[in-house]
Amino acid sequence: MIIKSPFPDPPPLPETNVHNIFFNRPEQAQWADFTLLIDAPTGKRRGYREFVERVRDAATALGAPVAEGGLGLRGEDEIVGIMSENSMDYIALVQASLAITTPFALISSYSTPFELKHALNMTKVTRLFVDAKLLPIVLPVAKAVGLSSKRIYLLQGHVKGRKSLGDMIREVKTKGIKRQDVRPAKRDTLAYLVLSSGTSGLPKAVMISHGNIIYTIGQSIVLSEAAAAVHTPPTPSTPEGFPVMLGFLPMHHTYGLHAHCFRSFLVQCSTVVVPKWELKSALKHISNYRVTHLLLIPSVVHQIVNHPAAAKADFSSVLHMNSGAAYLPTELSRKMSSLVPARAIFIEGYGMSEATIAAITQPLPGTLGYLKRYPGCTGVLYPGMEARIVDEDGSDCEVNKVGELWLRAPNVALGYWNNEKANKGTFVDGWLKTGDQFRVDAERYFYFADRSKDTLKISGSQVSPVEIEDVLLAHPDKLIVDVSVAGVSGGRTSDEKVPRAWIVLSESGKKRGTSEVVKALEAWHQENLSKYKWLRGGIEVVREIPKSPTGKTLRRVLQDGYEQRLAKKVKSKL
Repeated sequence: MIIKSPFPDPPPLPETNVHNIFFNRPEQAQWADFTLLIDAPTGKRRGYREFVERVRDAATALGAPVAEGGLGLRGEDEIVGIMSENSMDYIALVQASLAITTPFALISSYSTPFELKHALNMTKVTRLFVDAKLLPIVLPVAKAVGLSSKRIYLLQGHVKGRKSLGDMIREVKTKGIKRQDVRPAKRDTLAYLVLSSGTSGLPKAVMISHGNIIYTIGQSIVLSEAAAAVHTPPTPSTPEGFPVMLGFLPMHHTYGLHAHCFRSFLVQCSTVVVPKWELKSALKHISNYRVTHLLLIPSVVHQIVNHPAAAKADFSSVLHMNSGAAYLPTELSRKMSSLVPARAIFIEGYGMSEATIAAITQPLPGTLGYLKRYPGCTGVLYPGMEARIVDEDGSDCEVNKVGELWLRAPNVALGYWNNEKANKGTFVDGWLKTGDQFRVDAERYFYFADRSKDTLKISGSQVSPVEIEDVLLAHPDKLIVDVSVAGVSGGRTSDEKVPRAWIVLSESGKKRGTSEVVKALEAWHQENLSKYKWLRGGIEVVREIPKSPTGKTLRRVLQDGYEQRLAKKVKSKL
């Protein structure tokens, strides 16, 4: 059974460079100048017209021929890597790369050397813009993978002898380099690569095209028009009368990229750019800048509602909240809603990088004249999308039976970059196999049931058990011969699981002893993996890893055994 969206299909948009949709729309010529970006730590402001000029100068710095003083970047022959905390120039670099149809690759600023090496080898970036403070990590890894130091530039910060994006823009102005035109793009022209664990395995590079992004813009137009028919938001109590967004979501993540680097240009609004999330400073920014729009993830909601400072914080300006990247339990949603004015709208949804951004949303009551919001319901399909709920045998599930969610629409990614094996397992006959478990009722409302069997969602980011297993097995002293990593109770929300490892000692490991091996592996994996991937569920030594007759690891056996022991401990304490 194919389920269709209740919304009308998105309007036909031109086949063009998505940069034109963001900046060259007819109505934008009539916009009065306004504050587009505010740097939260310094208070520095950048107006809309100033920013557009900066993007065009940056595009010229990147795309102009070397003989004229530019980098000479030409289309898919080059890939620009970006590794930095959020900044105003992060957004400028993203938009400049789009304008000259040179793909960019988003690399986490939290990457350890181990993770960075995998990202650089996978994406094959030819240029890399980094935060100055990350150079000590970047330079040795770049050398190891063959990326010349001369092709590494600064996105922010200062290092003597190393050119920054700001330096390049100043050279464009000083030398009067001829401005580059916006280059043409087709629907399947590669726009960027974003790292994702997909439904299993090591992180993969998801290929998103200009056409993918444009289709999501069409979807957002349909949703906005449908919402406007049933809800008129109050005028923001901001100095310029425009919405103000708190821009703390990491821009290397799909959610943050689209929220802060893309969709903020569809309407007149200001973004307070926050380098990275920190609760107390974020609460001050919400009050000081009269923030109207909060885009959240469940772990952040958990922090806010459970922190004593939140009860005293000023949320009076908030008009709209959205939660994405992972499932938000109903109780957290209720508590967050109680902190903001009753008039504030709170919308949740479901999406993934392989669907460009989103696929399911909770509608406002009365949308289209009949849509409703049900407790615990994820929502309905985005405009233009089709879905199937597929059983383990490949057949379509009956109404209300749980199965794997498959999606089909023009916003589904081109595939994984240079990974044909993963493509065959995830993109099948035009369908995206999400790996996530859902059920759908007779009215076409979707209900989230369970995560992908293997991949974990922690702080809104995907965590691959296989990646953690590979790091443990790579310990130079070869302390283990087998390992399994899976999620167990202990996360910030009832839905969030934390990674736990079960290990089988090698002969070398047995000689060293259980406690010493556990200590060594704790230190090793924390050195080589980002903090959100750490084994907060612990490390347990076992005689063997349970496996099926075909050799498949039976993670559920290990998880159930742990949860049963945990439940007994809790019961005995009571």
